[in-house]
Amino acid sequence: MLVRGKTASASALRLDRVLTAQEPNVNRCLFPVAALSLTAVVVTGCATSPPPPPPQPAPPSAAELDALTPSVQEEIVLERPAPEPIQPLSPLDDPNSPLYNKVVYFDYDTAEIRPEGADLLRTHAGYIYRTPGARVTLEGHTDERGTRGYNLALGDRRADAVQRFLVAEGVPAEKLSRLSYGEERPAEPGSSERAWSRNRRVELVY
Repeated sequence: MLVRGKTASASALRLDRVLTAQEPNVNRCLFPVAALSLTAVVVTGCATSPPPPPPQPAPPSAAELDALTPSVQEEIVLERPAPEPIQPLSPLDDPNSPLYNKVVYFDYDTAEIRPEGADLLRTHAGYIYRTPGARVTLEGHTDERGTRGYNLALGDRRADAVQRFLVAEGVPAEKLSRLSYGEERPAEPGSSERAWSRNRRVELVY
């Protein structure tokens, strides 16, 4: 019985030594496992964090804006519509043309055409004759002196005198018409000699 007890004691001593010798190895195995677990926790935590926002582009500098300005101006110029061609000015509207003057003046209480009026009418006769589609209304006027009926008749006689002169110069009669306003439309209102002289007239209205 004593031998068996010694044997059991020896066996227990050997087992304790074996366990003691293996204890460092067990610790070494547990350390990598703990490290891997900690790494997994860190990686999982990072994966759930939102990604950082993308970097915003920097605004253009003043030099870059100046470099872009010519190209923008060029595009504006290219998109601008071409100007319409300038129409030639009619000689009737050109102050430097003899046709710009379209008024023939008369002396008091007469329908006789003055020499300067005849020169002007010859110029217009040539234009009317050469211009297809040209038509003229001859408007007779008087000053304020005299009755309304008399002045209407006097204005008509003056317009008729101009019409007969133009026809004599070769203008077809169908291109001409006449109308009398008498004293109703003065060119210069008033009772002076200047106003009366400017109102005794025939106007050529194209």
